Amino acid sequence: MARTYEELEKNHPCFGGCKFNAGRIHLPVSPGCNIACRFCDRTINDVEQRPGVTSKIITPDEANTFIDKALGFVPNIKVAGIAGPGDTLATDYAFETFKKIGESHPELLKCMSTNGLLLYERADELINIGIDTLTVTVNAVDPKIEAKLNEYIIWHGEKIYGEEGAKILIENQLKGIKKVADAGVTVKINTVLVPGINDEHIATIAKTVRELGAIIYNIIPLIPQHQLKDIPKPTCEQIEKARSDAEQYIKVFRHCAHCRADAVGVPGVSEYSKLVYQSRLNVRNTFSHG
Repeated sequence: MARTYEELEKNHPCFGGCKFNAGRIHLPVSPGCNIACRFCDRTINDVEQRPGVTSKIITPDEANTFIDKALGFVPNIKVAGIAGPGDTLATDYAFETFKKIGESHPELLKCMSTNGLLLYERADELINIGIDTLTVTVNAVDPKIEAKLNEYIIWHGEKIYGEEGAKILIENQLKGIKKVADAGVTVKINTVLVPGINDEHIATIAKTVRELGAIIYNIIPLIPQHQLKDIPKPTCEQIEKARSDAEQYIKVFRHCAHCRADAVGVPGVSEYSKLVYQSRLNVRNTFSHG
């Protein structure tokens, strides 16, 4: 049974007022991805502070070892999360990891992030493994807009480009959000704010996901890179307007720390990922989609 939203407010650094005293560990067990976001640059390094970055990939069997190590540095870790660096549903590694965590550290909240392409078809697995919070990145609910942000999807072994792929992605995201939310899992939505593409679309996204059962909404400013490297990052005014647009329909999360896929500590206060994971850069420095 997933924890209640009231419990999350007390124990999860992304909810409520506990953000400065509750810690989390992100376990980078999910290397591969099944969509090609035009702004995404997944990589392995020790320096960048953003999603999609980790110092190493670990296996599900290693997860509890790293949790125990992290607790030595941050005893108030309350959350074990998996946020990549690829998509958590593209492989079975996240499910294997959460099963092991549930046996060894049942006290920890289980938190997962996904692009949602496989969310609807894997929703029952996710619910059965006991996920407490799910974050789904929804950058548009209009395929024409989504196609400007995502080049293609890999859907059951087929690479599908443009609006056709975007339509499949959005349909699976929205059906999946409703199914998971109806089962009692707290759903948070992330949207990457891209000026000139989806900045006037935020209210529509917020209204849509709230009607499906999402509880909270996080607007992430674009980091100009990859295919969208020439688009300027949103201004403070653009971010505030987007938040105001969303807030008509859903609670807005305002203290996102752009966490790495191997983050450890209290967001905005402490960071122990280097000490916990001790980089072994014996794998490729970049990932290719698929």
